[in-house]
Amino acid sequence: MGLAFSAVSTVASGALSGAGGEAGRRISERLYSLLGRARPEAGATLPVTESERADAARDLLELSGNSQELADEVAEWLREASWLARRTAPTAPARPRMLPPSTSVFTDREDVVEWIEALPDEGDGPFVGVLTGPGGIGKTAVAVRGGSRLRERFPDGDLFVDLAGDSAATALTPSDVLARFLEALGVAPDRIPGDEARQRDLYRTLTADRGLLVVLDNAHDDAQVMPLIPASPTSLTLVTSRHRLTRLTAHHGARPRTLTPLSTEDAMLLLTRTVGRAAPEAAVRAVAEGTGGYPLAVCTTGAGLAEREHLSWERVARELRQDAGGSPVTDDPVRLAHDVSYAELAPDAAAFYRALGSWSWPALTVPLAAQAAGVDESAARSLLELLARVHLLEEVAEERYRFHDAARAHARELALTEDGHGRVAAAVRRVAVATLKSTARADHQVMPLRWRVGPAYRNLREQPQPGDAKRALEELSRERENTAAVIRAAAHHGFDDLVWQLCEAMWSLHLRLGFHAQWIDTHLLGAEAARRQAAEFGDPRAVGRVLVQLAFAYMGVGRADDASDALAEAVAADRACGHLRGEASAVETAGLLQLRLWNWREAGRRFQEARGIWERVADGDDGWADKARAVALLDLHTGRAESGAGEFDAALGRLNGALVGFRSLGPLGDRYNEGRVYMCLGELHLNAGDLEQALVCLDNAVAVMTAEGAGVQLADAVEVRAGVYRRGGRRGEEAADLRVAEEWYLRLGDLAGAGRVQERLGELGE
Repeated sequence: MGLAFSAVSTVASGALSGAGGEAGRRISERLYSLLGRARPEAGATLPVTESERADAARDLLELSGNSQELADEVAEWLREASWLARRTAPTAPARPRMLPPSTSVFTDREDVVEWIEALPDEGDGPFVGVLTGPGGIGKTAVAVRGGSRLRERFPDGDLFVDLAGDSAATALTPSDVLARFLEALGVAPDRIPGDEARQRDLYRTLTADRGLLVVLDNAHDDAQVMPLIPASPTSLTLVTSRHRLTRLTAHHGARPRTLTPLSTEDAMLLLTRTVGRAAPEAAVRAVAEGTGGYPLAVCTTGAGLAEREHLSWERVARELRQDAGGSPVTDDPVRLAHDVSYAELAPDAAAFYRALGSWSWPALTVPLAAQAAGVDESAARSLLELLARVHLLEEVAEERYRFHDAARAHARELALTEDGHGRVAAAVRRVAVATLKSTARADHQVMPLRWRVGPAYRNLREQPQPGDAKRALEELSRERENTAAVIRAAAHHGFDDLVWQLCEAMWSLHLRLGFHAQWIDTHLLGAEAARRQAAEFGDPRAVGRVLVQLAFAYMGVGRADDASDALAEAVAADRACGHLRGEASAVETAGLLQLRLWNWREAGRRFQEARGIWERVADGDDGWADKARAVALLDLHTGRAESGAGEFDAALGRLNGALVGFRSLGPLGDRYNEGRVYMCLGELHLNAGDLEQALVCLDNAVAVMTAEGAGVQLADAVEVRAGVYRRGGRRGEEAADLRVAEEWYLRLGDLAGAGRVQERLGELGE
């Protein structure tokens, strides 16, 4: 029962999200066929909820008891489903090393480090330690130091993340972190599940038997942390937070430890190490006492003294004890240290520091910093290096910087008080405009033929060269957290025109790689922005565009009802503004949703409705140039729906019509989609038992995909053709096709696909 339930859940989730590709679709449709035979009176619907999936699993078990033939069919389906599950899990999980280097000036805290080192010896794991204390007290440094001492005891690697939990607004979601960790553990980005529950299940599966060290820095609350604790009893998780995490202690037996300030002697030692030169003991003591023993304040002050030799220890000590009016200061030594360092900055560096505080950017890159401050990239590069030297920034990778949360709050407060809201908003808009330009350009390189609404695409006509799409997708992935932050910042400042366009420009990233939590979060903002724009003087077509993209995100996390609602609103919005192309696209997507839910006839009805809308698109209208191709695609979709409903003759006629449609597009036609039609025709004939006609169609599909260089589809077509040879008892041809499929799957990095065909080759004795 457990195996059947797991298989049904995997296949049903993949069917709705589309994550399983063509192989997943076929396995889903075979499940539909099996469940239809189990309950012929009711008909099968895609099991979405847990109870529906449990019922489906029971139906499969009951069906397998009816005859040996059915038992064999169910067993074969379970085997296929198990390979679909393996698509997400790497054959050889990676050994991540994400822990940052420990600082060379680390001082004292030996008792805390020894406490961390002793955690794995305290009974049964998984082991969890929590370091709490105010900002700047040194929690991260201690966790990294302790973790680096323990690295050899965790041979399967270490994971590290800054959870950005200084506020609820900046805190990363568990889903975002799980996606990052799964990728570090070897899961390909395009195979990471869309919803948090399945991400958590996969994370637990991959960590269950591994000795891992996990450092979760700057947590906001228990809910952010609990899904990230690995399942292995030989793992250790270190959490740092400003807040007490009582549920973590209650549910996971976490050991809490509160950090206190350094003693004056240790603060003096850390200060001397940071400055790197000797000074009178009295002066060092006075400065150390002024920092209150907070390591961040000590390091920031020491970095200023090291950078500026003209700065006297006595002057710094005075400034740490007095505010601008000469009054004693004792409440916030970290803020005071930042004030002292900031006061020593030249005017251009001070303005640059404030501009960086315009928003909570996850990473400060040279282009982003240049736009925020309104300077060129050469100046931005030099100023970033300067701020890092005086410890107001930290360099976390080559030309990528970040604020400590206390420094970020300090910079933002100064920006608002010294520059005002107008300049802060202007900095955000410059960043948003530049981000939109680069994101739209990358999106266009990944998917050059996709139609767009936003004006950011108007001048993008250059066709990408080989390799451009891969590099562009990598760039979109690398900057995705910054782009999401830009969308939130633009929404906060009311830049609606930029918000929805940024969402549109993220389409290729999300469609190819997922990151569904971010996708939904940003596109909800994008939909609101588009609605406000439409109510004023913006482009009303944007509403439907963003909502259709949002619907795909909902499908990815299994929220079919939310996807349906978003599509209904998109249809209404495009209909209201007379945007026929957008309306047809929204109706078509609604049909694709019904197709994934096994509602074949409703899907066919939606596709025919979309076809009727396209028929009204006239010469000169938006989409006229793409009309013939769009209609042919709808015939392809409709043929798939009719095939699913068991309407062989209707599906055959429809698919042949799609073939004619694609061939009529001109000298080049649309060969890729011709190949897709041949694949559908091959499957249609195979399901009808006509093996010879299936082979004719699949031969054509293989030829087209070979000519088009479509490796993923070619591997799939060859594997399906091998299945036809298998049905016909032609073992030699089957083995030859399986070897070709194996070669392509390995070339594409699809280890699960390769494993699937290798298993079959083994059965053939190859």
